[in-house]
Amino acid sequence: MIQLSNLEELLAFQVDTIKDGQLVYVDGYYQKGDGGSKVVRWMNGSDQADNGGTIHDPGHGGSGRWKTVHNGVGDYRWFGILDSSRNADDALDAMVNDPSIHRIESHTDLNFVRRHKYDRSHIELDFGGNRVTTFGIELNAKSNPFGAVIFFQGKATGEIQTLTLSTELPEQSDVLEVLDTKSFEVEDWWVVRIQNHPEGYAQRELDYMLQVTEIMDDRHIRVNYKLGWTLAAGREITFKKMHPVLHSHIRNMNFIGVSVPDNGSTSAKPSEDWDQIGSHPIAYEFAVACNVSDITATKVFWPVIERRYCTHFVTERCKLMNPEEVIWGGTGYLTQQLNVLYGHVRDCHTSNARHLNDFTCGAYCMVENCHGDGDEHGSFVTHGQYEHDLTFIGNSGLLSFANSGTTWGDSAKRITVKKHVASRVVAHKRITDLTLEDVHAVWKEGLVDSGTIWANADGLQMRGCTADTMLTLSQSSSRSKRSNLADGCSFGLSKGAEIARKPGNTQVGFRPVMTDFTMQNCQFHNVDGNSFGSINKLVLINTWFRGASPEAKPLQVWCSEVVMQGGGCENSGMIVMGAFDADVTRVSDQSITVDGGAMFSGMNAEKSYFKREFMSGTMTWVFGDYNSKSMDAETSHFSIHTGPNKMRVIGSRFYGGKYEIKENAFNHGSYLLMMACVEEGVDRSSLPVESDRVKHKEGNMIIFE
Repeated sequence: MIQLSNLEELLAFQVDTIKDGQLVYVDGYYQKGDGGSKVVRWMNGSDQADNGGTIHDPGHGGSGRWKTVHNGVGDYRWFGILDSSRNADDALDAMVNDPSIHRIESHTDLNFVRRHKYDRSHIELDFGGNRVTTFGIELNAKSNPFGAVIFFQGKATGEIQTLTLSTELPEQSDVLEVLDTKSFEVEDWWVVRIQNHPEGYAQRELDYMLQVTEIMDDRHIRVNYKLGWTLAAGREITFKKMHPVLHSHIRNMNFIGVSVPDNGSTSAKPSEDWDQIGSHPIAYEFAVACNVSDITATKVFWPVIERRYCTHFVTERCKLMNPEEVIWGGTGYLTQQLNVLYGHVRDCHTSNARHLNDFTCGAYCMVENCHGDGDEHGSFVTHGQYEHDLTFIGNSGLLSFANSGTTWGDSAKRITVKKHVASRVVAHKRITDLTLEDVHAVWKEGLVDSGTIWANADGLQMRGCTADTMLTLSQSSSRSKRSNLADGCSFGLSKGAEIARKPGNTQVGFRPVMTDFTMQNCQFHNVDGNSFGSINKLVLINTWFRGASPEAKPLQVWCSEVVMQGGGCENSGMIVMGAFDADVTRVSDQSITVDGGAMFSGMNAEKSYFKREFMSGTMTWVFGDYNSKSMDAETSHFSIHTGPNKMRVIGSRFYGGKYEIKENAFNHGSYLLMMACVEEGVDRSSLPVESDRVKHKEGNMIIFE
């Protein structure tokens, strides 16, 4: 083998007598031992263009080229890229576009000044943990989060089918109707999009790149996805055939973007090219099984990793710190994922970013062990474009689901969050079957609404959750088949705030809860003028309400029916306000049942444990195994100012205090039955005169102290 010191010697070498295939070892690019060493082969008949790294033209005219010998692993140093002082764009293009190279390694820092787009499959870009900069990079296109330094994009074949669904496609169906299956083959990839709803141009329940797995008959194919939503007959559906990028991975990059100048303007867009200046490293569109790992980034503008129409991907061990912009829409994300399936994001971290993870029309994806600090803008979000079956495990950072407006649909289904700590949980839009397990909303000084959980009561289930300052329930959808449940949870309350929203709130998503809700083994702290402004039937099992102080106002209750089994109130109580009809236009009858050893004690601002004052309609009171212990003579066990009332008290125990019943509270349409009760030192002087509909003496043990 011939051995030369550097590229200059190679290009000066006389090739007239060299045999075809002659090997030469070049010991460096600029000088011997500088890292740019390689073996090259003389290709006598080649006329390939010189690219400065894998193909060298000795400049003698005619054919004949030196070609780098390799085992499929490319190296920037072959091109004389020994540090970031020389731009690496041409070298990157040469290696990615060389089908004989399946892996590209970086062993030095790199600088890029162009934005590269490839349709190459089966390649891995490993930057070796080195710094990647973009000083002097060309302007991006306007409003273009796909204008990354490296953008892998599949290609459309041009073949399109559009049809109107002849029958309904039910949820969980993996068989789709097509015009003619002759155009489809197993393993083909197609973007399948349902026509949007008129309420929003992006309101689509189906908008993914899917693979054909079976040809069923002349009009039906099976795909690699089960529908998350029912598609009605008459909806228009479009199929667009694609050649996706496959198995093109990017790893081990320390990316530093360019500064976006602040000219002091207070406008949303400080200058005309403001959003074109910044840089970000990675984007994928129409890609399958393309993974990203170990990317560390700072000073980015658009998301570090942008994906659209991707499936079967992993994003792991990536970090974003201090992006250039976090307020303007779409900026400052670690990863944004639109129309994606089967994604897995894990072991990632952000600091002072907009979002760590964003799903828009994502399904069957998981996020785990990811953490965001400086997270006021929301570490984990979905836009509400009919996301479904998403799982979040072991993460920390603010949660906000389906919260981007009606343009996308305000809808999501079957989101599960486990072992999560957040400053806020915002999930009050049309989210069906939300599951929160061991989720904690922690108060943070200076952050508005921190320590709160806002949730849609449509199949909502919470287990072992806490909220430092407020739980707020509303209902903006009625899709679920499962019950609403809070089990083993603890909620702090803010003075005067609604636990369940009352009718009349015009803010989108804050509608009253018109279904039932069960709370068991729960604790509510700092009660002070709070309200259950709605809920049809509220079942409280071993659940406690504790007032903020002996002077705090008790709960206001607008539920149609309250059933309390065990638990009770300390320094609190309940003021019944009447219940709203289904059309939420008027107040109707209401009932309260207290049993199972429930206990009320302490004091409150109303000097009463149960109070009816201004409510219209009929109030039904049922007290069974119930302990009521007044702390002073002025606190009433029940205070009833108006009627009609239907009251049955059997087997209860009352200590101290008084009963307070105003004249005419038990007139027409009312009754009162008290028996088998124990009363110790209770002032019962205001009880109505006994009659055939009022009985409260016989059968009770009445002890006067």
